[in-house]
Amino acid sequence: MKRITLMTLLLLFNFSFSQKKELRKAQKLYDAGDVAGASQILIENQSIFVNADQKVKPNYDFLRGKIAQFNKDFQTAFDLFNSIKEVASIRDEVIKQLSTLSTDIVNSAIDDNESEDYESSMKKLYMAYKIDPELNQDYLYYAASSAINANLYEIALDYYTQLKEIGYTGVVTKYFVTEVDSGLETEVTESEYNLYLKSKSYENQREEDTPSRFPEIVKNIALIHAQMGDKDKAMAAVQEARKSNPSDLNLILTEANIYIELGEKKKFKGLMNEAIAQDPNNANLYYNLAVVTSDLGDKEAARAYYEKAIEVDPNYESAYLNLVALILEGEQSIVEQMNSLGTSAADNAKYDALKSDREELYKECVPILKSLIGIGENTNAIKTLMNIYGTLGNNEGYKEMKDLLEK
Repeated sequence: MKRITLMTLLLLFNFSFSQKKELRKAQKLYDAGDVAGASQILIENQSIFVNADQKVKPNYDFLRGKIAQFNKDFQTAFDLFNSIKEVASIRDEVIKQLSTLSTDIVNSAIDDNESEDYESSMKKLYMAYKIDPELNQDYLYYAASSAINANLYEIALDYYTQLKEIGYTGVVTKYFVTEVDSGLETEVTESEYNLYLKSKSYENQREEDTPSRFPEIVKNIALIHAQMGDKDKAMAAVQEARKSNPSDLNLILTEANIYIELGEKKKFKGLMNEAIAQDPNNANLYYNLAVVTSDLGDKEAARAYYEKAIEVDPNYESAYLNLVALILEGEQSIVEQMNSLGTSAADNAKYDALKSDREELYKECVPILKSLIGIGENTNAIKTLMNIYGTLGNNEGYKEMKDLLEK
């Protein structure tokens, strides 16, 4: 009986020695850059590693994982590294390798995104997030965006819901300094910023937080619900967020955007007025309010909002163009009336009066268009003003605009 036991122990020793020997050979080839050779050894000796002991098996799986990573079989690498990351003897090495795997996966996801393979990009980004859910939360956010691009709305909803539950904001602090000699402001790292605080060569050191992504996440959850036909859940999502942040401008705008997506223009208008109360110097708010107010039929109020947008931001080209378009909307009614008239003396007199009204509309647009052209020679503005000058018989103005177009 003792002899049988001794023979068994001897066989186990030889078996273990063979495992270690083949693993060392494979590791040596891998380290030398012969990944294919290392892989071949593991494949040929797969049978001896099936029941490897707990000293050999983790190292075997670790090498398999590195080979899989090299071959861009990221899922296999991820699974293998995760299965051994708690093994004390190699934990530090595995954690370090997982970090490089995360980088490789993200770079591959970026390539997929550029080639518009959004589903593959989504899967890889989510895998990168799972490697370190605390450190890699940005990747979950980008995975959700890729899911949207892939029209995989249920998956996107799941990812956005996860982001909401962990309180993800994506806020990053940026650091800026201004060089005294040149006056140029430059973005720097945090460590550089701390050094420059004590330097006489830099001034106006400042920190700036990037905008929170939380309102966008809440909005997207709501919009996905809306896309899937569940308006109640859509509104519940954003209103829940506003309970804890009732004055948050981004959330007010998010709720407003949902209402516009749902076609609720009156509610959108009310929220835009609420937003303007929070941020009265935001030209975009007045512009958006003007667009919706015009759609609701209140042209005079819409005009006032466009004019306010221009007052706040004199370079707001779209506000100028929309204001002109709003004024010229009145032309259609005048033309229809002109075309309906007969040839009697009374009709001729009315025709002349309507023609004069039409010309007054054109004249209203002239200073607005000239201001816009003065900002940056907007092509649409030049063409519109050229046509107006032509209709008004202003040959000099017409030629001036024509010359601008041909520059």
